[in-house]
Amino acid sequence: MNMSNRLAHEDSPYLQQHKDNPFDWYPWCDEAFERARSENKPIFISIGYSSCHWCHVMEREVFENDAIAEFVNRHFICIKVDREERPDIDKHYQELHMLLNRRSGGWPLSVFCTPQNKPFYAATYIPPHNRDRMMGFSELSEIIAAKVAENDEKLFSNADEIASFMRPDTTPVQATTLTEKIAELYVKQTRHNFDETNGGFSAAPKFPHVSTLRTLMRLERLTPDPHIRHMVQHSLEQMALGGMYDLVDGGFCRYSTDASWLVPHFEKMTYDNALLCSLYSEAAEVYDEPRFANVAREIADFMMNFMSEQDLFYSASDADSDGEEGKYFVYSYDEIFSALEACGVVDPDRAAREIGALPEGNFEGNCIVRLGFADRPEWFDKVRDRLALLRKGRNYPFVDRKVITAWNAMMINALFVLGKKDERYLLQAKRSLAMLLSSMCEGDILKHSALIGKRAKIDGFLEDYAYLCAALLEGYRTTLHEPYLIDAQRYANKALELFYREGKWYFSRGAFTTEAELDDGTYPSSMAVMVEALMDLGTLIDPKYRHFAFKSLEFASLKLMKTPIYFPALTLQAVRWLHPERLIKAPSQKLAAIEQSPAYPFVLYRNDETLEAYLVCGENACYATTDDAASLDGIIRSTL
Repeated sequence: MNMSNRLAHEDSPYLQQHKDNPFDWYPWCDEAFERARSENKPIFISIGYSSCHWCHVMEREVFENDAIAEFVNRHFICIKVDREERPDIDKHYQELHMLLNRRSGGWPLSVFCTPQNKPFYAATYIPPHNRDRMMGFSELSEIIAAKVAENDEKLFSNADEIASFMRPDTTPVQATTLTEKIAELYVKQTRHNFDETNGGFSAAPKFPHVSTLRTLMRLERLTPDPHIRHMVQHSLEQMALGGMYDLVDGGFCRYSTDASWLVPHFEKMTYDNALLCSLYSEAAEVYDEPRFANVAREIADFMMNFMSEQDLFYSASDADSDGEEGKYFVYSYDEIFSALEACGVVDPDRAAREIGALPEGNFEGNCIVRLGFADRPEWFDKVRDRLALLRKGRNYPFVDRKVITAWNAMMINALFVLGKKDERYLLQAKRSLAMLLSSMCEGDILKHSALIGKRAKIDGFLEDYAYLCAALLEGYRTTLHEPYLIDAQRYANKALELFYREGKWYFSRGAFTTEAELDDGTYPSSMAVMVEALMDLGTLIDPKYRHFAFKSLEFASLKLMKTPIYFPALTLQAVRWLHPERLIKAPSQKLAAIEQSPAYPFVLYRNDETLEAYLVCGENACYATTDDAASLDGIIRSTL
């Protein structure tokens, strides 16, 4: 039996997964790099996360292979990194992968470095041996070990050259004028990518593109357009039919492997579910669509029931259980047929087809539950409860119980949005926000991640400050609780101090100085979220914050005006900059009485107990007073 390696002493659930590997892993630490230098051994860095399917595959095939481990332990220093715990390290090496391979990377990320920690090779999954034009880990490690031992001049000079390319870019950025054409171009580009049949904006694999849909929804509120509305509604309807959306437990899986949202990659991430919960909640109000509200509630219930402890939210659940991807989630045809019969459904064979179940299955001989139409059959809830009961007898996929500040803030934001209509979610949002602030904040300094009940060690990154500001501002919007607004300002000020330099935002500073991304990758750009918070604060508290927001937009302006589709969240803030803000002031009781938000998308609320009615204001003046909440939308439109 192998003794545990150094990862046994780490808090990260992902690193804990690798503590019994025969690989002699180090966590990211000075000791590892000092040993590499002193023993003149190359460094192998592996970056992944606990719910990553291909990370598990590489572990089984490579990291648990005793023969490979024996060679690697003699010739390499091996370092394991949890990309959720250290997104700064991951971001740095993903940029390296892009530089070396001219394409984006992913996970697992595999990096080889000289003994001086200068990288020269980057890949994602590497098979154990040569396979289908892919060099195997065994063969690759033997070549690298030999070249380092021989002090191969070309390898070391290449590493020096790569290191020079990885230094921060200090070239001045060109700016251009932001104009109304940005919205027109954004809509044109999204229409070009839109899947008319299945909704969404790509072929397989298919991601939900939350920020793309959110920006379209806001633009359609600005200038009504039936085609934009169709793109948003059709996408939301198709995604919610099931497959990527888990109709039994609730919650969305990471992405769909096919174009029709049927076969998901079964891992569930907190950030996906938080963002989709917010999106479906907003769409429910904008389009007066109860089905969207129901999906939002089911997502929130899933997160509260399966993914929370002490009012905080875990980071992810795995795709696999008992060594098989999706085993927990799928059913045999007989299981579904029996559930339908037990619930007294007339013609269970036909009913089975209505929820995607066929005798031959729709996924590797088994069945993924998916509706054939948007309206759920009247018997569905009863059958779903029975299918949920079947799952209770199965092993639940591994849950990464790490708490990440940014992702918790996203979920709290969503609960505040839901809480406008349902007190249960509002109470949960308040409790979760209080717990997050008490456990992940040390004065003005945020921490990034921790296990529940353990002290957070890693300082926060831009995303943690940005998403916490967004949650606090949403909390203020929902409750008018002044301390939320004060805290939002406090953390925005700290973010400006730590991460902002003359229009340019950094994701991290210090040992790994990485620039903030402009584009919306796994989730909306932290820079864009920060710009939105600054725009809010500029209207609610002090116009100086709008200056910082504009300088940030100016920094990105050339890219935004060329291909806005790559930057949905920033594009929305650019459009917002080009349109007047409106602020409704009133006593808190009056503001709470507004049942329907104005259609105009750039409206904020400020409680003012000195007023007796609603006062509609712009950035520099106030325009009208009314006692009728229903007339606010018309008044706002008349002032534009």
